[in-house]
Amino acid sequence: MSYRAPVEEVAFFLKTCTALPLLMEQGLVDLSFDVVDPVLEEAGKFAASVIAPLDKVSDKQGCTLKDGGVTTPEGWRAAYEAWAAAGWSSVAAEEEFGGQHLPTSVTSALTEFWNSASPAFGIGGVLTMGAIEALTAHGSPELQQTYLTKMVAGTWTGTMNLTESQAGSDLAALRAKAVKQADGTYRVFGTKIFISYGEHDIAENIVHLVLARLPDAPAGTRGISLFLVPKILVNGDGSLGARNDVVCAGIEHKLGLHGSPTCTMVFGEKGEGAIGYLVGEENRGLACMFTMMNNARLAVGIQGVAVAERATQRAFAYAKDRRQGKAPGFEGSAPIIAHPDVKRMLLTMRAETDAARAICLKTADALDRAHRLPDPSARAAALAEASLLTPVAKAFSTDIGIEVASTGVQVHGGMGYVEETGAAQHMRDARIFAIYEGTNGIQAIDLVTRKLPQEGGDVVSAVIADYRDIAAEVAALNSPDFGHTGVRLAETVDALARATRKMLDWLPSDQAKALAGATPYLRLFARAAGGAYLAKVALAAYAERAAGGTDPRLAARIALARFFAENLATEAKGLEESVTSGANGVLEAEAVLAVA
Repeated sequence: MSYRAPVEEVAFFLKTCTALPLLMEQGLVDLSFDVVDPVLEEAGKFAASVIAPLDKVSDKQGCTLKDGGVTTPEGWRAAYEAWAAAGWSSVAAEEEFGGQHLPTSVTSALTEFWNSASPAFGIGGVLTMGAIEALTAHGSPELQQTYLTKMVAGTWTGTMNLTESQAGSDLAALRAKAVKQADGTYRVFGTKIFISYGEHDIAENIVHLVLARLPDAPAGTRGISLFLVPKILVNGDGSLGARNDVVCAGIEHKLGLHGSPTCTMVFGEKGEGAIGYLVGEENRGLACMFTMMNNARLAVGIQGVAVAERATQRAFAYAKDRRQGKAPGFEGSAPIIAHPDVKRMLLTMRAETDAARAICLKTADALDRAHRLPDPSARAAALAEASLLTPVAKAFSTDIGIEVASTGVQVHGGMGYVEETGAAQHMRDARIFAIYEGTNGIQAIDLVTRKLPQEGGDVVSAVIADYRDIAAEVAALNSPDFGHTGVRLAETVDALARATRKMLDWLPSDQAKALAGATPYLRLFARAAGGAYLAKVALAAYAERAAGGTDPRLAARIALARFFAENLATEAKGLEESVTSGANGVLEAEAVLAVA
C-alpha cells in the first residue's frame, strides 16, 4: 500500500487555523502560500517516492555493526544523500548558515511526511535539526563557523548524548566527565546509551552533543555542561582530519525502528579522552540541551502523528478492499468498511490522528509567533502558550500513535498480526515514541507542575477561554451538520477548567495528589484541545462551503469534528473524575504494591 502525504489537510489547517497568513501579510514571514503549497507538495512526493519504499526493507534488514562502524539498510545512504541534495535538511536553519528559515508550522508538516514514509529514516533529520538549533542558540562563533554550514547542508549529522545506564530520565545522576585542557578544549570520558544515529554510514561526519561534568562541578543538574564532540576532528581549513576517540561499542536489537541505529557510544576509550568543545557556559549545559530537547519533543509528537497517519491510510485501504459478511446495499460479501463497528474504528483512527496533528501544528504556530512577532509582550505570551502545549503535543500524539496503530492491526484482523500487511510494523515502530525524549509520564508531570502555574495560571486560563469561544461559535451556528458538537465540546472545556482549578489548588500544599492525576489530566487537556482545533477546522470548512465551495473534503471536516465531539470528547467527564477524585486510589494502594 503506497503512502500519500496529507498535503491538502495540512495546507487547509495552516491557512485557516494558524497565524501564518497574518505573519505573511505583515511581512514577518517572507513567504506566500504560492511558495508553501508547492513545498508541501514536493516534500510529499519525495516522501512517497523515495523514502516510503525503503521502510519495509529497512525493517527487515536492520543495521549491522562491524569494527565500530555501522552499515545502514540497503538504499538508506542514497536516499539520505538525495534528501540532503534536495535541500530538505536546511528547511529550518537560519539563512546565514545556508538554511531556509521556514516557519516551524511548515517544517513540522515536512517532519510528519518524512516520518510517515519511514520513522526510522525521519528521526535522523530531526536530531540534526535539533543539534543545529542548539548550536545556533548557544555555540560560539568559532563552533558555528566550523560546523553549522556542513550540518545545515546535511553533509554532517548531529546527535544528542544524554542517557547513561545508571541515569535514565534522572540527569542529575550523569557520570560522564570532561577535563579542561590548556588549549581551551576538553577531554571527554564516559559511555552513553540509546544514541540514535550515534554511528552510521550515511554522512561523512557526526557531530555529537554530549552532557558531561567538570571535575569541580556542583552536584545535581546544576553541574552539567554541554560539549560538542565530533566523530572526526576538523582541521583549521575546514577539512576532515584524524578520528576522534569516539567509538560505537554496540547497537540495540529493538522492537521497532530497525533502520535507525541505536548505539552505545564510548568517549575516551583509548585513555586520553575524546576532544570536545564547550557549548555555552560551564555548568549550564542543561539549559543549552533543553533548546534541542524541547523542539525534539514536538518533533517526537509529530512522529506519533506520522505513524498514526500511515496506519490510518493502510487500514482504510484494506477495509475498502477486504470483503466479508453482509451489509445493506451490497450483493454477496460487503467490504468491511460498510460494517458499523469497522466504520467506528476507522473514524476513531482518522479523528485521533487529525486531532493530534492539530495540537502539534498549533504548538508549532505558537513557536512561530514567539519567534517572529514584533511586540515583545506578544512574543512572550506566544512562548508561554508553546511551553504549555508542548508536553500535551508530545504525550498525547505519541499515545495516539500507539493506539491508532493498534486499532489498525484490529481492522486488518488476523492479517494485521502477521508482518505481511505492514500493519504490525507501525505498531512496533510507534511504541518507542511514548518513551524517548522524556516519557509521557514525565510530560504529564511537566505540564502540571511547571506549565500550569505559569503567570499564576493565566496562560492556561487564556487557552481554555479560546477553546470555550470555539465551542460557543459552533453552538451559535445551530447547524444540523454539527449535531451536538457545540454542547459536547463546551462540556469538555468546562471539565478541563474545573480539573485545572483543582490542580492549581493542590500544587502549593498537596502536590502528591496533583502528580497522581497528572496523566489523566493531560489526556483531558488533549480532549479539549483536539476537539476545539477540529471544530475550528470544521468552522472554516462550513464557511467555505457556505460561500459556494464544493470540495467533498469540506463536508468530511465537519463530520470528523462532530464524530470527535460526540464519541471521543465524551471521555472528559470520566477523566475529570479521575483527576479530581482518583488520587487517593493511587496514593493509598500500598496493599496492592506490597503483594505484587
